[in-house]
Amino acid sequence: MNHLASLALLTAWLIAADASQLLAQPDRWQQRVNYEMFIDMDVQKHQYRGTQRLEYTNNSPDTLTRVFYHLYFNAFQPGSMMDVRNQNIEDPDHRLRRIANLLPEEQGWIKVKKLTLNGKPTRFETVETILEVDLPEPILPNSTAVLEMEWDAQVPIQIRRSGRFNSEGIDYSMTQWYPKLCEYDYQGWHANPYIGREFYGVWGDYDVKIRIAKNYIVAAGGYLQNPLEVGYGYEPEGAEVKRPAGDKLTWHFKAPNVHDFAWAADPDYTHAKITAADGTIMRFFWQRGRGYDEAWEALPAIMSRARTIMNERFGPYPYGEYSFIQGGDGGMEYPMATLITGKRSLASLVGVSIHEQMHTWYQMLLGTNESLHAWMDEGFTVYGSTVVEEQLAAEGLLGKRKPAEFPFQSSYSSYFMLVKAGKEEPLTTHADRYHTNFAYSIGAYSKGCVFLHQLEYVIGKENLAAGLLCYFDLWKFKHPNPNDFIRVMEKQSGLELDWYKEDFVHTTNYVDYAIDSVAEEGRKNTRVFIGRKGAMAMPLDILVTYTNGKQELFYAPLESQRGIKPPESEVKRTVLPRHRWVEPTYTFLISEPLSRIASIEIDPTRRMADIEVSDNVWKPSK
Repeated sequence: MNHLASLALLTAWLIAADASQLLAQPDRWQQRVNYEMFIDMDVQKHQYRGTQRLEYTNNSPDTLTRVFYHLYFNAFQPGSMMDVRNQNIEDPDHRLRRIANLLPEEQGWIKVKKLTLNGKPTRFETVETILEVDLPEPILPNSTAVLEMEWDAQVPIQIRRSGRFNSEGIDYSMTQWYPKLCEYDYQGWHANPYIGREFYGVWGDYDVKIRIAKNYIVAAGGYLQNPLEVGYGYEPEGAEVKRPAGDKLTWHFKAPNVHDFAWAADPDYTHAKITAADGTIMRFFWQRGRGYDEAWEALPAIMSRARTIMNERFGPYPYGEYSFIQGGDGGMEYPMATLITGKRSLASLVGVSIHEQMHTWYQMLLGTNESLHAWMDEGFTVYGSTVVEEQLAAEGLLGKRKPAEFPFQSSYSSYFMLVKAGKEEPLTTHADRYHTNFAYSIGAYSKGCVFLHQLEYVIGKENLAAGLLCYFDLWKFKHPNPNDFIRVMEKQSGLELDWYKEDFVHTTNYVDYAIDSVAEEGRKNTRVFIGRKGAMAMPLDILVTYTNGKQELFYAPLESQRGIKPPESEVKRTVLPRHRWVEPTYTFLISEPLSRIASIEIDPTRRMADIEVSDNVWKPSK
């Protein structure tokens, strides 16, 4: 698929998105941006000069008298909020400890020299990583204004995500590199200082020109507009490349309907590309001859298959290209691209590449405010990555790795560890405000993943799968919040689910059930007593295995869900009276004598996040 065809497809998507938005949330407006940027990079000084023309459409009902920009590079200075926060947190990030000792030539900064609104000068003040701007005239509702800026910047040595000369020798990882307008939504401005965690951006179109030394190869999340002037593998096969005279080259990229733009540059990149199974172009940039070529050469075919699975399970990828770029700090997602560290085994490289590509759905296309709801970004991505990796393993594409019996066990185990450590904080905590990096990481990644897999237990496997596709279809390009997601799942399943979100997201209540006792009742029946030790109530799947090998599933729905999930297997299911959250004990009767029961188990699928499963199984004493 060429980029013109992709633009046509994306336009059709946007028309459909406007229509589905009316169905999803009729009063949900959002702002719109149109960036035109030019930068001239000095690779000797690691500095650049930039100009920006920004068309900002105020689709809100509010009159705006101020605007705010992110100046992310300013975090990489001694004494910054990122530096001070890391010095005073219980478990500091070793990468950020270097900020305090950065020399002036190693630091990052963005200095805005001029900013106008519709040609009129503005008053602005740089407050570390935020530019506060007082406008000379208001931006009225349903109007478009033009903001024009000139700025200088210095690229820091790579500390976190962005910078120069990372540990692998990539010259420039240019992420969070430009003055980026802050998001304004139904909750107002989100001018969050850069502490080192998550992001939130305005959707729009990017037109970016990068002038840099001619020997550099640039990789970016966008469509190159001048491949015959640039070459380096971007040109069509057999085409003649005519680079202009001079010692610099201008790379011109466009990226439609995205909420960020990232790029990287290095003289030693190898550029490989394939046409993926879905017709899109996948590009791969890495340094050849460093000992990991075999892994990178095997990566394209696996990523093509992974993309197909993602399209089928989570919704179709709408752009025409995607780039995997060596140059990351671990791995970090951006629209149409990811920056990842390259020194990896094939298994490790595939794992991080799947995770970052999966972020295309859970952040780049749905665009949740991940600063406030990081679990909807990272947790959903972990869930999706696990689904994809398990299917790849089943198809034999991950070498010796086979599908796991409980593929989400790692996420559950991490979550259990957090609960038992007494460090858990509610998932409603802002990403920058967690008391420990430990609690943030496990909460956002592991508990967020558990949220989805446990929801499958509540509503059924088919409902969750169908609900995720519906969620994507209704909310792509619209910044959904937790309520939006839960409403989709309620409509899909026919169940009430606010109790689930409120207990598992808004509190640190946990699930812990136990089979307290089993006793014969008369000669033909058996009474089972189940105790709830945790504060969070859940519907109960209880599997009874009889001595003759037959099984029966007893299902006790939770009263709060106002219905039952559909059967998920061929095992006979008996629906019991509703389970009420106020009751510490639940009891039910099995119409068989105790002597005919081989075992009783709560949640044999292990999808319920019960923090202590050792007391979930009963077997008769020998």
